[in-house]
Amino acid sequence: MGFRTVRINNRCKLELSINYLVCRNEKETRINIDEISTLIIGSTEVSITTALLSALMEKNVNVIFCDSKYQPQGQLMSLRGTTDTYKKIKIQISWSKDIKGVIWQEIIKQKILNQARNLNDKDLDNYNKLVEFANLVEIDDITNREGHAAKVYFNSLFSPSFVRHDTSPINKYLDYGYSILLSCISREIKSFGYLTELGIHHIGETNPFNLACDFIEPLRPLIDYYVANKIVNDDNYKDYFVKLLSKEVRFKDQTQYLDNAIHSYVKNLLMNLREGTLDLEFIKYDF
Repeated sequence: MGFRTVRINNRCKLELSINYLVCRNEKETRINIDEISTLIIGSTEVSITTALLSALMEKNVNVIFCDSKYQPQGQLMSLRGTTDTYKKIKIQISWSKDIKGVIWQEIIKQKILNQARNLNDKDLDNYNKLVEFANLVEIDDITNREGHAAKVYFNSLFSPSFVRHDTSPINKYLDYGYSILLSCISREIKSFGYLTELGIHHIGETNPFNLACDFIEPLRPLIDYYVANKIVNDDNYKDYFVKLLSKEVRFKDQTQYLDNAIHSYVKNLLMNLREGTLDLEFIKYDF
């Protein structure tokens, strides 16, 4: 698996040469494709050859395309998953409703606990309230502790006037970071032969990433932390999120890069859903 996140910001031509991504503008830069985990095309003035696109898909590189406002807009993924994709999809359709509800309970509990850590790290109010919410999460979160926690959490982390999904810079930064993580999770789901469209809780009819939206929840607070503590202005927010994928985290007591840990995390969740078990492991990180 690759370990580098590459972001292309300016007008250039990208092409393939003997397993190298070649970037041509004022100068020529070469990067071995085997080293690339994620490629972010951050400008609409970039041209790219189909030979390179094919090679990137062959190596399962996560390719993200940004729009004219430099926000992630689409993702390139290979149609090839595994040799038993049909079998995996049949299994996915038959996942037990009970196990999906319990796993969603644990996912949301972990998400709220990670949100609480963010508040505690900044000595903000409502840490104890969020821990209480986490302990009250029921199967399938039928009482919507996630929603109640979110209102308290975002108002504490940013400001009482903060509104999620408005046009503020904070939301722009959050959406960019979430999109990067979502694309990495989607890539892993697809590589294991499952459908990203078929979620365990998210059921949006127009959402092609329902399952990835389920799996991302415990990692959203990591993006929130970076936005609240690292992002200074529009000039630096993309750089932080590119570096974030190379952040060292822990999974099953092993230290690894976040991008690699996402692979193990997705594999673990899929195994538990398939087997009907609760041997869950979540990515742990320090700030």
